[in-house]
Amino acid sequence: MKLTGSKILLESLIREGVDTVFGYPGGTVINIYDDLMGSSIKHVLTRHEQAAVHAADGYARATGKVGVAIATSGPGATNTITGIATAYMDSIPMVVITGQVPTALIGNDAFQEADLIGITRPITKHNYLVKDVNDLARIIKQAFYIARTGRPGPVVVDLPKDVQIATAKFEYPETVELRGYKPTFSGNVRMIEKAVKMMFSAKKPVLYVGGGATLTDSHAELKELAESLQIPVTTTLMGMSSFPKRHPLSLGMLGMHGTYYANMAVTNSDLLIALGARFDDRVTGKIATFAPHAKIIHVDVDPTSIKKNVRVDLPIVGDLCDVLKKVNKKLTEHEDETAATRKALAGWHEEIANWRKEQPMTYKPSKTEIKPQFVIEKLRELSNDDAIVTTEVGQHQMWAAQFFDFVQPRTFLSSGGLGTMGFGLPAALGAQVAFPKRQVIDISGDGSFQMNSQELATLVQYRLPVKIVILNNNFLGMVRQWQQLFFDKRYSQTCLELPIDFIKLAEAYGASGLRASKPDEVESVIKQAFAIDGPVIMEFKISREENVMPMVPAGAGLNEMVLAS
Repeated sequence: MKLTGSKILLESLIREGVDTVFGYPGGTVINIYDDLMGSSIKHVLTRHEQAAVHAADGYARATGKVGVAIATSGPGATNTITGIATAYMDSIPMVVITGQVPTALIGNDAFQEADLIGITRPITKHNYLVKDVNDLARIIKQAFYIARTGRPGPVVVDLPKDVQIATAKFEYPETVELRGYKPTFSGNVRMIEKAVKMMFSAKKPVLYVGGGATLTDSHAELKELAESLQIPVTTTLMGMSSFPKRHPLSLGMLGMHGTYYANMAVTNSDLLIALGARFDDRVTGKIATFAPHAKIIHVDVDPTSIKKNVRVDLPIVGDLCDVLKKVNKKLTEHEDETAATRKALAGWHEEIANWRKEQPMTYKPSKTEIKPQFVIEKLRELSNDDAIVTTEVGQHQMWAAQFFDFVQPRTFLSSGGLGTMGFGLPAALGAQVAFPKRQVIDISGDGSFQMNSQELATLVQYRLPVKIVILNNNFLGMVRQWQQLFFDKRYSQTCLELPIDFIKLAEAYGASGLRASKPDEVESVIKQAFAIDGPVIMEFKISREENVMPMVPAGAGLNEMVLAS
């Protein structure tokens, strides 16, 4: 029996295990939406296409599945760009389906036409313009395969309206064979043997862990490696929840706003073992002074990421989970060397302990002003260990990374590479859809929250009990901090003086709103919010000019941290 293109699309999604999509309807996808009404796939109607993609992103980060978003052509499709770029920078598996004008009108400047293939080429793993309905099932199969394999990422499928209406026999491929795409999964055994030997001979090793540990669900294997050799672990922002923050071997985050002891450990290390990380500039600081005494082992599934930013002494291309399993197997085969290495690192741990004691991650408490760090600590204290935390981007994001002790994998969802304001609320929406019974918290600033505040309507419509924390300093805080430190306090266009009543805004959407203006009100507000069965805004009027410290200034090395403002 023949099916229309729109039905072939939905049947293909079902074959890929898709149970939820996020989107916003329009003229060129009206056939898809008509068929969705009789489908087993749940559709979540966001209030903006950008939010639909961020929600699919949050869903993917929280579950490990491929997120799916749908948008119409023209402005609907171009509204997805920021979300696609966000997912691309952070290697998040996603398939974005956009409507397109009929094939006969492509290139004629038709109503609501946009060249989405050209626009998204630099920010996708791959993209498709479907010109023949007979190719649709194969393209969807390929799109999901590309999105989830190798280094994951977003794939766009641009679907003209006439292709959705046309009919073809539905045959879904069992396998995918792409001549130019052969990602390496298995790590080279000889290279892994060399890596283990380097670990045995190291006196000051550090495990530097990125988002790849989360994307490959390598949390157990990472912990086994760290504990076997007693190697300290530092993570990037993207790798944050891949290793328990309270673990004795945890150094917390490194880089621009990382811990003093993590940055000093990397600076003084003689072996840096990079696992699923790409040596981002926010991590390395000045390249010339980054890990100057260390030999570097770099494990990554993407060969183009290796040696791109820093020199590497031993590259290993492969899936991180596969590589770590092989490394751990080698360690068990060499128990004597493993035990000797653990014993030999006692002095290294003592050195790190001194740095930790010298400059702990702390802040100056206040009895009169609400300190943002205090709010984060109280949130952590009063929430569940498996709470999923999303953030927007700015000071609040860094405070969350510094002071919220994540202990479970896939519980910290944040825009790392692109740094997208407005990400947190729709990402929390997607995570809450994926896990209706888990506690989901969006930590936001007053500036970032306003980027996608309309998604409060989506939370209320679908009864999604996301708790929103707004750290309100009436500033675009991170930019203001830079203006204070490097531009003689010339606060150009960063002061948000127009008073917004976030409580009334919450109530206007049918949500609940709570506010704390004094430190002794913080705990009560959080407890009240967690007790409400529905979406809640918690607004905290924080110290206006509190800075994120420590900080590595732009162009400085990790050993040149500014420790206080």
